[in-house]
Amino acid sequence: MFILIKRFSALTRVTGLLCLLLLFSGCSSVYYSAMEQIGVEKRDILVDRVGEARDAQSDARETFRSSLERFQSVVDTPNTSLQKKYDAISDAYNNSENAAKRVRDRIDSVENVSVALFDEWEDELKLYKSAALRENSERQLDETRERYSSLMSSMRQVEKRMNPVLQAFEDQVLFLKHNLNAQAIGALEGELGQIRQNVDSLIRDMEASIAESEAFIKQFR
Repeated sequence: MFILIKRFSALTRVTGLLCLLLLFSGCSSVYYSAMEQIGVEKRDILVDRVGEARDAQSDARETFRSSLERFQSVVDTPNTSLQKKYDAISDAYNNSENAAKRVRDRIDSVENVSVALFDEWEDELKLYKSAALRENSERQLDETRERYSSLMSSMRQVEKRMNPVLQAFEDQVLFLKHNLNAQAIGALEGELGQIRQNVDSLIRDMEASIAESEAFIKQFR
């Protein structure tokens, strides 16, 4: 366990430097080749990025849950000034939007390395001299690709679910901004039921995706 932690600690330390290569080359293959030079294979990067995507979803789950509570508090505290109400839900929306962006970026990074990993695996199947070993490796590739496909489908479902929630949050912020009066609060209250349903569905999908990510990681370790 200690060795594994040290290895991924090293991965974190060198990532910043190696990312400079990407700035100048614009090519992910340069990064992957550089990582292989220090003993970090594509499968290690994939596992690391799946873990990062899992963590981003976990953070986003709490952010969306907290944002919903802040939207609810705007309706439940009639004596609070309208400006404070607006500031509260505006901050909640911005936090949710930032969390969603982190999730999207992490999912894209998983997809990027997976393409490189599976392409390399397919190419290396041709190098086998033993038909039995090649068939075994090909079977492992198919199984891994199937597990990955299920995981990515789960992640993209989360990504898709985030959009209507963010749009609803944004609508609430804009409406209160343009109608900074007591009547606007009543109108917001009527929308909260649907927003709550959307957030609940999003959180369920996130929890399913997080669980699938953890299972995927365990199969690689």
